[in-house]
Amino acid sequence: MPIFAAQITNSVLMSVLVNKNSKIIVQGFTGTEGSFHASQMIEYGTQLVGGVTPGKGGSTHLDRPVFNTVKDAVDQAGADTTIIFVPPAFAADAIMEAADAGIKVIIAITEGIPVADMIKANGYVKERNARLIGPNCPGVITPGEAKVGIMPGFVFKKGTVGIVSKSGTLTYEAADQVAKQGLGITTAIGIGGDPIIGTTTKEAVELLMNDPETNCIVMIGEIGGQLEADAAKWIKADGNRKPVVGFIAGVTAPAGRTMGHAGAIVGGSDDTAEAKKQIMRENGIHVVDSPAEIGKKVKEVLG
Repeated sequence: MPIFAAQITNSVLMSVLVNKNSKIIVQGFTGTEGSFHASQMIEYGTQLVGGVTPGKGGSTHLDRPVFNTVKDAVDQAGADTTIIFVPPAFAADAIMEAADAGIKVIIAITEGIPVADMIKANGYVKERNARLIGPNCPGVITPGEAKVGIMPGFVFKKGTVGIVSKSGTLTYEAADQVAKQGLGITTAIGIGGDPIIGTTTKEAVELLMNDPETNCIVMIGEIGGQLEADAAKWIKADGNRKPVVGFIAGVTAPAGRTMGHAGAIVGGSDDTAEAKKQIMRENGIHVVDSPAEIGKKVKEVLG
């Protein structure tokens, strides 16, 4: 009997990246953006154990303790997850400080971090076996448990569909459509739109493929780069274990022009939306041509 109980406990804690037991801090806690989103996260029910603003350690903010360093937050509040709202010039240092302090999940919301800084920070995080999501992303939400990001929480209902997306607004759109079909979300991961990001489409899809609660995955990409093609090839090589519904934004984009995100630039012929969609189809992904079709397609593939 005890063994069975242990198995149940483990399966309950299997959600991807963040859950109700995550102990979350905010770096850039007392700034305008950090304060606003931290209060929204608390309101959602996220377990926010404090925040970091150098020089303000020992005070409280939003009824939570403020720490001078991430190390203090780890030692004193048991923090294991961080969300970063630090200005671009200092954000890479904030990411590395978190990894150095032993934080395991680092979610960087900041947009406009210099690429050279990110190359260094990304390598640093990987050396310390931490997981970086972003930068320039909406964050991660496990509905009903933890919202670690800037997404509107009410849109996300709990269920069995995972979302991996480069686009914030399309993440919310997909979640809303899934809900309208009477289904819900296990975890939605906004991977970010910058050229250098900590977790690729393929890595995020892999997390959801290995999550026992996720039965279907929505993969939303955009023009430019190889992320979606790499993910599609991995999905097929992995045996198409779960149905994946795919959408690529930016079908009308001209070659050579950056569209919205710095990472969304069409290089060669493989980068165009049509070419990506073709690669995705060849690898067994259910590709839709409009974001308005995502919910219906999910319902269809789940039967």
